[in-house]
Amino acid sequence: MEGKNIDMALRYADGDYTRLPALAEELVRLAPRVIVTDVRLSTLEAKKASSTIPIVSPFLTDPTGLGLAASDARPGGQVTGILFTLDSLPGKQLEIALEIVPGAKKIGVLSNATNPAQAIPRRNTEAGAAALAIKLVSAEVHGPGDLDAAFQTLAGERVDFVSVFPDALLLIERRRIASLAIGAKLPTIFAFREHVEVGGLLSYGVDARESYRRAATYVDRILKGAKPADLPIELPTKLELVINLKTTNTLGLTMPPSLLARADEVIE
Repeated sequence: MEGKNIDMALRYADGDYTRLPALAEELVRLAPRVIVTDVRLSTLEAKKASSTIPIVSPFLTDPTGLGLAASDARPGGQVTGILFTLDSLPGKQLEIALEIVPGAKKIGVLSNATNPAQAIPRRNTEAGAAALAIKLVSAEVHGPGDLDAAFQTLAGERVDFVSVFPDALLLIERRRIASLAIGAKLPTIFAFREHVEVGGLLSYGVDARESYRRAATYVDRILKGAKPADLPIELPTKLELVINLKTTNTLGLTMPPSLLARADEVIE
C-alpha cells in the first residue's frame, strides 16, 4: 500500500527526451530500491545514472543489442522486464491496413526523428512493406510544431494509409494527430489503443497495461530479494486490436466484418 509499505517517486519527461538524463540522476539521488522505466532511452539513462540499482521495464527493445542484458533468458545485469517489440508486428499492421483499403500501394509512416528507438519498427516495417510490395513514404517530426507539415506531406503524396510509430511525443499529441488525419481523410493505424480512444482509426499492438501489470511482479520479486540478473526477460503475452467505428464512418470506409470479429474492442 503506497505510503504505508511502499513509496513511489514519479518523474515524467512529457515526450522531451533531452530531459531524461537529469530526471534519471534525480531519481538515483533518492536511492530507490528499484527503478521502473518505460521507453528505451529512459532505461539507458537510468543505467547510466546508476550501475547498481535494479531496473525493470515493461517496454524493452533489443536489450541484448544495447548491452542491457547478456541474453533474454539470463539478463546477468541490473535490467530486466518485458519486451515491447515483436519483429512481425509492423508487417501484421500493414496486412490489416490492406484489409481496410484493398489494393493499397503507398503507405505513409509518421515517426519522431529525435527517438533513436524508432529504427527498430522502421526496419521491421520496411521488411513487411517489401514482402507486400508496398511503397513507404516517410514523414518525420522533431516536435509538435512539425505535425501539420508532416500530414501535408503525406496527403500530398496521396498515401492510402498512415502507420504511426509508437513514441511518447506522438502519444502525447494523439488528439491532434487524430484530428489532422481525419482532416486529411487519411486512415491511420497505431500501436497504442490510446490513439484510437481519441479518434484514431485503429490500433494493433502490445497491450501496454498488461505489460505494466506483469512488470509489477518483477518489482515485487526484487523488493523481496530477487536479483534482476536472474529474472528472465519475457515476451509480451497479449496483443490487442481496437477499432473506432465513428472514425471509420467519418472517413467513408467500410470495416471488414472479419476484422470487426477479431477486434478486442470496438468504439462506437
